[in-house]
Amino acid sequence: MTTKPGTGTPAGRPGVLTRLLPESGPQRILAGATFVNALGSGMFMSSSALYFTRVVGLPMSQVAFGLFAGAMVGLIAGVLGGRVADRWGARETQIAVMLSGTVFMGCFLLVGSFWSFLLISVLTGIVFAADKSSRAPLIRAFGGDDPARFRAYLRAATNLGISLGALAAGVAIQLDTAPAYLMLVGGRALAFAGSALALLRLPRPARIPAPPLSGRWDALRDRPYVVATVLNCVMSLHFAVPTFLLPLWIVDHTQAPRWMVSGVLVLNTVLVITLQVAVSKNVSDPESAGTRMRWAGGAVCAGLILTMQAGSVPGWAAAALLVTATAVYTLGELWHAAAAMEYSFGLAAPHAQGQYSGVFGLGGGVAEALAPAVLGGLAFGLGRPGWFLLGGLFLLVGLVSRPLVSWSVRTAQQTRQHETTP
Repeated sequence: MTTKPGTGTPAGRPGVLTRLLPESGPQRILAGATFVNALGSGMFMSSSALYFTRVVGLPMSQVAFGLFAGAMVGLIAGVLGGRVADRWGARETQIAVMLSGTVFMGCFLLVGSFWSFLLISVLTGIVFAADKSSRAPLIRAFGGDDPARFRAYLRAATNLGISLGALAAGVAIQLDTAPAYLMLVGGRALAFAGSALALLRLPRPARIPAPPLSGRWDALRDRPYVVATVLNCVMSLHFAVPTFLLPLWIVDHTQAPRWMVSGVLVLNTVLVITLQVAVSKNVSDPESAGTRMRWAGGAVCAGLILTMQAGSVPGWAAAALLVTATAVYTLGELWHAAAAMEYSFGLAAPHAQGQYSGVFGLGGGVAEALAPAVLGGLAFGLGRPGWFLLGGLFLLVGLVSRPLVSWSVRTAQQTRQHETTP
């Protein structure tokens, strides 16, 4: 049996690592840059509140306001950043965003007052939003023959990076010292820099010329895309279930052991990392995306009802129900992610992918801001009827997504035909 020189791998048969990596060089470079960036994100997200309160010495109310202000400014910046990427080049814009993130995150090491913290929070909020929208044209350009699979691979790599970063943050949090927290913030800055260095090796994608009748803000006038964005915004409320709803429910409303909070989060993360690529297979048009949204609505609804039931049974049964509920819910999360990625890329105009992704991200940002109030108000404020209302909301969105998007696509095509017919 022959082998590839220096590898010990049979010739003509790819090794395990090769099978796990994307096929083309640009895809591997983009995946590597995405993973490094996500690694830093996991380190910072898990420890930022503790750093600002315990090391910088800011009260939690000021920290919460500063982070919220940064996120809100970022919602608008994402659309603008996407437009810049479309016009001036996605590769150059993405590198500039990463370098800006390096500088601004490094400034967090120097903040000593609320106003300096607020300024840097707004600047980093712009970076985080522009990162997503300026990366989208690169993902589209280097998607290859199976773009849905590559997008799913990137999401799995992102979740893996965030998880590993959170583990590193857990060590520092356990140490609970100023140098440990400073290393995490510095590590986030280095992750931005490492991502920028990786992107320097990425070839410059070919520019897609804009059609003659295109405008400056096509995404906001694109009815199918706006409809898909609104539907995705409502469905995205469920992303706060593992991180917000479940911990409070398990600790305060069930007899399950408290370690189940970490247990269900780990289960959710492992399933997302290992199954995202497989679940996203064959999601390649708005129709298949609409089908996955329907499946997602049903699975999220079922997961929530099972979670609710865990509050009325003994501890061992509650733990079993929570594990089952998390597995069912995660399937819904995976189906929704696959559909959302297809809507975001498949319905977008190729020449303005950055702008379109910025608009799509705007919907996701609104959902992220509203999720705690909506989930908490229904599940904890109304009790069992609230859980059923919450599950029904996701079920309804899943059911109407495919017909609504299909209708908007048909009507948009008819409108364009009337406008071009003499």
